[in-house]
Amino acid sequence: MQYNGLWNDGKRRLRMITYGLYAAAALAEIAGCFAFWAWMRLGKSIWWLGPGMLSLALFAWLLALVPSEAAGRTYAAYGGIYILASLLWLWLIEARTPDRWDLSGGIVCLAGASLIFFAPRG
Repeated sequence: MQYNGLWNDGKRRLRMITYGLYAAAALAEIAGCFAFWAWMRLGKSIWWLGPGMLSLALFAWLLALVPSEAAGRTYAAYGGIYILASLLWLWLIEARTPDRWDLSGGIVCLAGASLIFFAPRG
């Protein structure tokens, strides 16, 4: 896929689009997975699975929109964003404060994802 128009407006715009796609994908993935968690572990209705599956499909679609030439690199960089978003979900949605180990692990993972994302490539 060639990245014309929207994708070639400059590095800053490209990064902002990528951040937005990663953030939206993380929210969709976590919400979809939480729907299954709520059904299996919290006793919620099986009807939670419908929106959960739609949310997981949205996640896959959003991640596929990330401007990258390699799917594996996209997924690897996304991993750090997913972990950060999961910790925010823990704190904001589940009302559980991440401990120092959660935060330390999140920082390490985000640093690794940043190395992948910001590496100078041809």
